[in-house]
Amino acid sequence: MPEPRPERADAARNRRAILRATEQLLAAHRPEQVSMEQVAAAAGVGKGTVFHRFGSRMGLMLALMQERALDLGEAVRSGPPPLGPGAPARERMLAFLDAVVAVVARNKSLLAALGHAASTTPRPADAPPRGEHPVYEAWHAHLGALIAEQRPAADAELLAHVLLGALHSDPVLHLLEAGQAQRLADALRELAEGLVSGGVQPGPGARTAAAG
Repeated sequence: MPEPRPERADAARNRRAILRATEQLLAAHRPEQVSMEQVAAAAGVGKGTVFHRFGSRMGLMLALMQERALDLGEAVRSGPPPLGPGAPARERMLAFLDAVVAVVARNKSLLAALGHAASTTPRPADAPPRGEHPVYEAWHAHLGALIAEQRPAADAELLAHVLLGALHSDPVLHLLEAGQAQRLADALRELAEGLVSGGVQPGPGARTAAAG
């Protein structure tokens, strides 16, 4: 199978300019006020270039979110513990949730833009359900694996959705806008610890053997 062709220098330059322009516009305007035309003008490229590169508003916002989350992904894969490998699952889970809150707090305008793009961008019939994008999927998979390591009998997949879903609500975005990221991090830690503190419950056979 042939290797993928490397990105051309001009294409890479345009991509960086478009993402930088999107970031700057989101810092200055509400998500619904930022159009693809504005992004193209701010980046110094044609509107067709933006659509060709990212496909839609949703594609553009997802690409920017992936850029923002890249450092966290690297830290999870190969960084020092407790965020990276080498620490107990509980410590890694709490460190990861703290890091996710930090990313969300720095990018609350982008999260709002993602929500707006999701509600206004037409979706193909074969598109995956809303909310299933690479950043969320990677965060969910990692968190679910850490929960499963601590409580193998738990529904780790659903518990990971519950924890991450708490970051997608309007009240939480308002909390972040008020500068209360630490309050959110503390509450999420408390919720996570409560979900995994029960440990692995022994089955009936184990209880019978213990009683004998």
